[in-house]
Amino acid sequence: MTRSTVPRILTVVGARPQFIKAAPLSLALKARPGLEECILHTGQHYDPEMSDIFFQQMGIPAPHFRLDVGSGSHAQQTAAALTGIEEVLFRQPPDLVVVFGDTNTTLAGALAAVKLHIPVAHVEAGMRSFNRRMPEEINRVVTDHVAHLHFCASETAVRNLEREGIRTGIHLVGDIMADCVRVFGEAADRTVSVEARFGAAPKAYVLLTCHRAENTDDPIRLSGILAAVRRIAERLPVIFPAHPRIRAVLPDRPTSPRVLVIPPVGYLEMLALERSAALILTDSGGVQKESLYARVPCVTLRDETEWVETVEAGWNTLAGADPDRIVSAAFDALERNWGEAPYPEGLYGDGFTAQRIADVLARTLAELRAAPGP
Repeated sequence: MTRSTVPRILTVVGARPQFIKAAPLSLALKARPGLEECILHTGQHYDPEMSDIFFQQMGIPAPHFRLDVGSGSHAQQTAAALTGIEEVLFRQPPDLVVVFGDTNTTLAGALAAVKLHIPVAHVEAGMRSFNRRMPEEINRVVTDHVAHLHFCASETAVRNLEREGIRTGIHLVGDIMADCVRVFGEAADRTVSVEARFGAAPKAYVLLTCHRAENTDDPIRLSGILAAVRRIAERLPVIFPAHPRIRAVLPDRPTSPRVLVIPPVGYLEMLALERSAALILTDSGGVQKESLYARVPCVTLRDETEWVETVEAGWNTLAGADPDRIVSAAFDALERNWGEAPYPEGLYGDGFTAQRIADVLARTLAELRAAPGP
């Protein structure tokens, strides 16, 4: 293995949420002379509408490495990513590996690096749903316990790590997705007309996203969610950018003429849809936060959330998959005057999280380079 003459960071991404989070960090690292960032794309999300469009819209540098692991079981996908990442680490070893969130790509990147004694930085460390049936929970817990640096979005995340015995390398930096909204929000408003593109007047529709396996792979939960959506659509039309996972089962589960099912959209389109919606229904962690930043009420189609502060602030309601709970929460939210609701300014930072992370990475790389070799 040959070491680079310039401190090198390998950023490992593979799924839509990670492309979004990587964008502001890549910009912050690019602004720092003397650092080199290489991007590895595992191909966990491989459709152009779930992958390429994010690189194009957000100005993310083209990946230096693409593995194209594709779909498969959790074991197959993680194993393929782990093998491919390890090969890259052998050929061009970085000083440090950065992973994001809680996907199989996150776990594979962390394991491949730590087994080769390469430090791991985990962005969005410490998030917990406390539901070990979720594969995402297993991924984030294991990643935190092998990581060298833990970048936390909230005090809750810091406390979660400390309860698990992790007390070093913790940095409270805020939510990197707040950076994305700050950087790309105006571009979304300027370039995307929701009315022209989707035929929906501002604040006259509900936005739905649903992709987590706990919902899409469980016929009872999915039926309950779709039953609620049909009832909500009687009051306001619903726009549903459908993830490939749920598109595979939707043809056998008709929704309603007032539910517009569309392919996944790019980040700017998604921001525009969120900012113009009257209400958001979602099982996505990222969308829960983006709805808060957009000052749009959210109903979460899960029984728990890692982003507990959004619920405590009153802008997010956990409704699970029970149709009556979902409809009740949705109608309550639609009837409330949110212009008078208290808004938690700065709940997850000020939108400059990427710069804080870049500061820590630069200091850490300098320390690693200065340390005596084995």
